[in-house]
Amino acid sequence: MPSLTSHFLTLFLKASGRKRVFSDPELLRQKVARLAIEPAAFEPPKSAHRDVDITLDDSSGWPVYRLQPKSGTGRRYGVYLHGGAWINQIVSQQWNLVVETVARAGVNMLVPIYPLAPSGTAGVVVPRVGDMLAGLVEAHGAERVFAIGDSAGGQIALSSVILMREQGLAPIGDTILISPALDLTLSNPEVDAVEPRDPWLARPGIRAAIEMWRGDLPLQNPMVSPILADLHGLGPLTIFSGTRDITNPDTALLVEKARAAGVPVVYYEEKNLLHVYPVLYGPEAKRARRQIIDRLKRD
Repeated sequence: MPSLTSHFLTLFLKASGRKRVFSDPELLRQKVARLAIEPAAFEPPKSAHRDVDITLDDSSGWPVYRLQPKSGTGRRYGVYLHGGAWINQIVSQQWNLVVETVARAGVNMLVPIYPLAPSGTAGVVVPRVGDMLAGLVEAHGAERVFAIGDSAGGQIALSSVILMREQGLAPIGDTILISPALDLTLSNPEVDAVEPRDPWLARPGIRAAIEMWRGDLPLQNPMVSPILADLHGLGPLTIFSGTRDITNPDTALLVEKARAAGVPVVYYEEKNLLHVYPVLYGPEAKRARRQIIDRLKRD
């Protein structure tokens, strides 16, 4: 049974009308237009500097934050890809997840501030993230490298790992996916039963965001819809999903397909919890973050 915190989060999302922008393509396009004029801030909160060391590198054309434990360089190296329907910037809750993971798991993390749709597209962002992961593999060895992504960031993370496999690189040590977007055709009929119960996400507006994000690529391209790729040869997956989330049906399919392809999968599915619940608040979120940290500390 969901906690009181989760229950109140659901009520808050309903009362605040967060779903409206995802229910109306025109509202979503208007939001994108506003963000183009007044981009959202992306800097980590000042409080983050108390717990981890943070440096900024913008020499590649993207701002890329490097976080490491106060005790010094950790043993593992990862990339975190934030969600936000490919149109929204990283927010404080996502930064809190990154900082807690770095501090408690003793790992190093790169956080790229990738360009958002429509200027950033799958064909631009996914290969760059793949190159970033490949650079970590070359420097530290594949088994010490990991990727984490939530929602749209989960799509980017998994698509990047698949692209690395296509380039003949060794599978990385872990890919951690939090409520990932997986099939951007949005064609899974099981979503029909979930969408009315999801207080946050809806397909009409998300389709508008997807059209901006896919650029010139077809929806079936693995850089857009990673679940449609051959999954053989990938490294271990750790996946989190709540059942009150329209991404849940595709997540269940990914788990089934990955295991059939011989990919090690650890799957945490929480009944009646929301989209990206590990990034939010409450005991379920704390438990999920502990599971992520334990996974990254296991070596």
